[in-house]
Parts: sequence; structure tokens; C-alpha cells
Amino acid sequence: MSYTDLRAGRVSLRGQTYILTTVTAERRPFFADLCTARDVVRSLRAHDFRGDTATYAFVIMPDHVHWLIELVGDASLAAIMKRFKGVTANRVNARLCRSGAVWQPSFHDHAIRNDECLASVGRYVVMNPVRAGLVERIGDYALWDSAWDMSD
Repeated sequence: MSYTDLRAGRVSLRGQTYILTTVTAERRPFFADLCTARDVVRSLRAHDFRGDTATYAFVIMPDHVHWLIELVGDASLAAIMKRFKGVTANRVNARLCRSGAVWQPSFHDHAIRNDECLASVGRYVVMNPVRAGLVERIGDYALWDSAWDMSD
């Protein structure tokens, strides 16, 4: 299956909730650096402020990002991710005094079905650092946010 085949079925619907996942080029751990990761968080939030998205949850892993959003504006998923990747690539390269690709060319999206519990999906997103063994409790990881209480 080619990159084009993966995009063929992608639909961007206003009011639809999606999990977006994007991975760094060569899975380089650019976001192990806290300041660089915070630049990514600011870029995610900028889409909310622009009126493109409503963020329900996100987690910035060392080499990828999971982002649970609702499309609230007219921008497509592809346009949002293109803008996000462009801005963050410029910031990452400037901060780390480097040049070159920061992101893999594509991204994965999953539309949340009506029968899926949004809070459970949000919990799944932010618990990635625990499942990856980076921390024992999500409260010990700095690079996530959620619209739901994640304390247990």
C-alpha cells in the first residue's frame, strides 16, 4: 500500500473527532528535549486559537505525537497537519541548530465512532508514556494534557 492509498479514504468532517498520530523522521527523539517538546505543544494549541480544532487530549512522546481533536473550523486534516508539521519543523530545527526533515511524510488519523467513549479514548492517548515504560504514573510525565481528570 502506498502513501497515496493511505490518504485515499481520508475524510475531514467538521464536528468529527479524530486521533491524529505523526512520527518524527527516522524516529529521532527530538522531543526528549523539554524545550523542543514545549514548542510542539504551543503549535498544537495554536490550532485551537485559530479556530481549526478543539483539543481534547494530547501527548508528546520523544519521537511522535498523539493528538485527540474535534474539527471545528473549515480546515481539513491534511491542511492542519501540514501547518503543524511546517511550524514545528522550523522551530525544532532552529532550537536544535540543525536542518533537515523533522517529520515522516504522512500521518495517521482515526475517526472516533459514536460507540466509542471519548473519555476512554482520551485516557488511552495520554497513557502512552506509561505503556511505553517512560514513567510509572502519567502525573510524572510533563508533556500531555486532557479535558478529563486522569488522576487515579
